[in-house]
Amino acid sequence: MALISVGIDHEHAPLELLERVTVAEGEWPKVLRTLASHRNVHEAVFVSTCLRTEVIAVVDRFHDAIDETTRVLSEATGVEVAAFTDRLSVAFEHDVVTHLFEVAAGLRSVVPGEFEILGQLRRAVELAVEEQSAGPVVGELFTRAIAAGRRVRAETGIARGTTSFAHAAAAAGVEELGGDLAGARVVVVGAGQMGAGVARALLGVRPGPERLILVNRTVERAEALAAELDDPRVVVERLERLDAALDGARLLVVAVETETPLVQRDHLDGLGGVAVVDLGLPRAVDPSVDELAGVVRIDISHLRERVDRALGDRREAIDAARAIVASEAARFLDDQRARGAAVIVRELREHFDDVVAAELERRGHELAALDEAGRDLVASVVRSVVAKIAHRPTVALKESAGTDQGTRLGEAVRALFDL
Repeated sequence: MALISVGIDHEHAPLELLERVTVAEGEWPKVLRTLASHRNVHEAVFVSTCLRTEVIAVVDRFHDAIDETTRVLSEATGVEVAAFTDRLSVAFEHDVVTHLFEVAAGLRSVVPGEFEILGQLRRAVELAVEEQSAGPVVGELFTRAIAAGRRVRAETGIARGTTSFAHAAAAAGVEELGGDLAGARVVVVGAGQMGAGVARALLGVRPGPERLILVNRTVERAEALAAELDDPRVVVERLERLDAALDGARLLVVAVETETPLVQRDHLDGLGGVAVVDLGLPRAVDPSVDELAGVVRIDISHLRERVDRALGDRREAIDAARAIVASEAARFLDDQRARGAAVIVRELREHFDDVVAAELERRGHELAALDEAGRDLVASVVRSVVAKIAHRPTVALKESAGTDQGTRLGEAVRALFDL
């Protein structure tokens, strides 16, 4: 069996394609069930964020699994396979481990070191466990990757300053307004994890806004967030009253999942002097608002450019994070190989024991003439000879565990003895 990852991410695909292949979290269970229906797929975890849609799986046949996974992604997103095959990111075996550890560390994020990705990976593997598509291999892989991600943030300065995508979004909006929110009316659409992060970041700006309006489809969720924020400047408004909420606003941040733009040109026409930050994928703000006088729209692609320009003082921390990731990934691989060698050794011994037992039983009538002591002696001699034959392969497997040679020996033993 082999470990693979197949996905589409912001490093290899344009924003327009990422919009089309993003899968709402409510649809993840269906994707997992479809993956699990393939006999070639033994374990699978699926994650889809605004900048990454990916499958990590344990499979029998590598090339077949890539074809099967791309078809599943196509079915889940409604995007033809031909539209994204050239943009796929594919990894195999140890490269999957390095890749996932880097993702968890925030090294593959638009905002290096951001914290949201840890929560997204945790939810992805928890859901896979619920759907019974996660097994011991991917379960352990995700657990160790998330732990490595936490270590990176604890031991390096990679998360210094802008520590989340939400924080970066808020900072970009404030920067567009000259760094000053004094007396401003700001609107945040979305009361999920991203919207909550943006709201906290905006309330922490000094000088800060006079009013922050939380707009959400479900008012109860927005009210719960407002209670959690516990700030008198925060008020809640229904999505149906978005026009009223926007009246006089200087900053609008949209952080919701939506299949079609939620904020239309008519919502912003006539406002003037307003910065709009669109964190949606697909886009939650109609790009045609760019044509309106006094409206400045910032989407994820613009945000990525701003973050890249601001990373100069964190290069050393990023290098330190990469060193930790390399160390943790190597240790995970060594542990997996050693564990794999122990399993093969156990299976080999059990195989030899079964052969001896079966042969003694088959030849039992020929040994019937011997007394009990004689039969025990024959059985002991046979087991001793077989143990000596198995000794050298067993030692070689244990000594080479964690190396490429050990992997090749393990594969050879499985093939030779049909384990």
